[in-house]
Amino acid sequence: MAKDLKQILENCVPYGIVKYCGKRLQAKRQAKYTEEEKKMRERGERIRHHFLSLDPNKQEPETREIIEYFEKNNFSIFPYDFIQKYGSLKIKFFYDKTCGMHYVLHNGKRMYFPKNWTAKQGKSYYRALCMEQDENSPHRYETADFIPKNDDIIVDVGAAEGIWALTYAEVAKKIYLFECDSGWEQALQKTFEPYKEKTIMVNKYVSDKSEGENITLDDYFDNETINFIKADIEGYELKLLKGMAKILTREKDLKLLLCAYHNKKDEEELKNGLGKFGFYTECSKRYMLFAQDKNIEPPYVRRGLVRARKTSTLYDI
Repeated sequence: MAKDLKQILENCVPYGIVKYCGKRLQAKRQAKYTEEEKKMRERGERIRHHFLSLDPNKQEPETREIIEYFEKNNFSIFPYDFIQKYGSLKIKFFYDKTCGMHYVLHNGKRMYFPKNWTAKQGKSYYRALCMEQDENSPHRYETADFIPKNDDIIVDVGAAEGIWALTYAEVAKKIYLFECDSGWEQALQKTFEPYKEKTIMVNKYVSDKSEGENITLDDYFDNETINFIKADIEGYELKLLKGMAKILTREKDLKLLLCAYHNKKDEEELKNGLGKFGFYTECSKRYMLFAQDKNIEPPYVRRGLVRARKTSTLYDI
């Protein structure tokens, strides 16, 4: 009966109109995505199906978590249940008439967004930041052992909105913000206005050579002491490392937080590079599935961060 009823409905004009409209609506939704976004979504589905094809009993715990997540959910770059709480996270948003920018209170401090951003954009962005820095996230920058100390000189490379440096603005002796996206310039200036006496903004790309818009950390800091570096620069973390050999050699109390998920071999090469300078390294927990990488391939999993330290108390840990 059900099959006959469906056949009758499909031959009726009203059902045909509904079906046609449904296809039109779907086409409009798809048109909102760029070709690259479509390909990224396809990669995500391919990755998801890969994990669903694995035998959970033969996997280590972090991979089993991913399988369990995909059994109930669509693809996510963070395939763990902790992200669920951020879908409905309410964000208190404010507007500063004096500068024409929206802001949120991050740990009680104003963090501003570009003038051309709507409140909706800002809320969505901050919600994603909170998710990214959740204590269970593979992209969380710090742990209890990897945070700046009082009077540390900190360097935020790829600062964007500046959330990491802002978190430690009070304890830092000096703050360097490297950010080349001019869209963040005014917002960063406003965010760090209460700390302007100790904050320096640098509109340069950090790389392995100093030429044009590029600068190495060795050249920029020369013989100046720095204590803590955080870098999230879209896969150029290895070049940053190659351009700071003098710093890695001379500094006796230095910690680094380096993103390691943009390229397949970043984790291994960052750890090997730092190891040559006597650094202890560890990775963030859990995995990221970086579908933005066009060349991503099995097993797909990547660690979010490499954390490194070389301190006088290394062997007391």
